[in-house]
Amino acid sequence: MTASVLRALHHDRTPGDPLVLPGPWDAASARVFVEAGFPALATPSAGVAASLGYEDGATPADEMFAAVARIVRAVPDTVPVTADIEAGYGLAAGELVERLLETGAVGCNLEDSSDGALVDARRQADRLAEVRGAAGDRLFVNARVDTYVRGVPDGTGQEAETVRRALLYVAAGADCVYPIAAPPEALPRLAAAVPGPLNALARPDGPGPHELGLLGATRITFGPGLQRRAMAAVRGIADELRKA
Repeated sequence: MTASVLRALHHDRTPGDPLVLPGPWDAASARVFVEAGFPALATPSAGVAASLGYEDGATPADEMFAAVARIVRAVPDTVPVTADIEAGYGLAAGELVERLLETGAVGCNLEDSSDGALVDARRQADRLAEVRGAAGDRLFVNARVDTYVRGVPDGTGQEAETVRRALLYVAAGADCVYPIAAPPEALPRLAAAVPGPLNALARPDGPGPHELGLLGATRITFGPGLQRRAMAAVRGIADELRKA
């Protein structure tokens, strides 16, 4: 599978029909999502971390890449997998790209915060440009914008800062922009201001994929939400067993 297939899935979509990418946390969940008919998958770092026994953000790079590789191996070659690799584990762009490609993944998320704070936007844009230069067209790069989860400096408009960062990242070569946790009412304005695909996070208590698509989202992901729902179901089974 090549990144061009994943890239094509993001384009020429009609409003209300976004690309829905479930987030498998292991090989078994990946198979379930593929058997259900989803054309591509997007691993969530927090969900994978939980499956490996780590807190979000604490998974060693080797274990994360190994987990992504197991997910890729578990699904048909016709199903592209994109991986959340957080902020890149401190790896140089060339090494990061090669290690990711070795897993078989054809896309990645790269976030613009570190240690709980936003990084300088131009520095992040330079980082994305380095990744694009190392990857060429072999990776679909989804640039996560963390303004809604980390906050912005006093006197800075959250939406304006989101757009500023998004435009820098698109200019640096990002294929898609992901303003994680952006409020639904902001999506139409963000979609109008930023060229290219827009990734929205679907939450259990928020609008569904269809509605998010109508609001301007091109792509829908779930973060660790699906893994947490699955674990809640397991807890229910465990409680039943205790009562039996």
